[in-house]
Amino acid sequence: MAWSTSQLADLAGTTLRTIRHYHDVGLLAEPERRANGYKSYGVPHLVRVLRIKRLTDLGLSLTQIAELGDGDEHPREALRELDTELAAQIERLQRIRAELALVRLQEVPTDLPPEVAAMIENANLSPQDRSFTVVLAQLLSPETLARYAETLKGYSRDPAVVAFDNLPEDADEQTRQAVADGMRAMPYMAQIRAVFPDPAGLWSDAPRGVEHARQTVIKVMVELYNKAQLDVLARMSG
Repeated sequence: MAWSTSQLADLAGTTLRTIRHYHDVGLLAEPERRANGYKSYGVPHLVRVLRIKRLTDLGLSLTQIAELGDGDEHPREALRELDTELAAQIERLQRIRAELALVRLQEVPTDLPPEVAAMIENANLSPQDRSFTVVLAQLLSPETLARYAETLKGYSRDPAVVAFDNLPEDADEQTRQAVADGMRAMPYMAQIRAVFPDPAGLWSDAPRGVEHARQTVIKVMVELYNKAQLDVLARMSG
């Protein structure tokens, strides 16, 4: 008994296009042809197609199946590796679901980890400070980010912060120094200094390295704040 390509596809529960693709990538040997030129498939072809389909249903790629060859009916190592990959995917999806549940429960923005987003919402940051924090969250290690997020609990829209946010680029020397002094005296700044005595300590354990974090922070600050505000920040750290 011989089958045509369409009959083989129907028996295997797949499509003509799939059968042809298996031929193209070398997974399925070309059958003999009848006198009329049509392909003539036998039981070995059907068994091969069913095996390929089963392995792809389990999650193996066509490349992995090709590497197995025809003789390995129980690819123990390939299945073990696949199981390891699936376990990692399941763990990642479980973490995502847990974070998604927290985001939905707290109704916080999605551009930050939920615990940080919740604190930022309560801190009433300016748009510039919020953008800076979003970028900073991508640069810090999880441990440092958690410590930084804790400091936001003590943040408030102090008059000194309002003065800084409204500082024009052409502010004179006296005004800049007054804003710097006012911000340096804020209770929140004392808390920051207690947690991070060295400002560079924020990114001392940055996953992508200290220099990458430092350069990124500089670029972000230059874009977010005007020259007078940058001068004030420099005075505060000086």
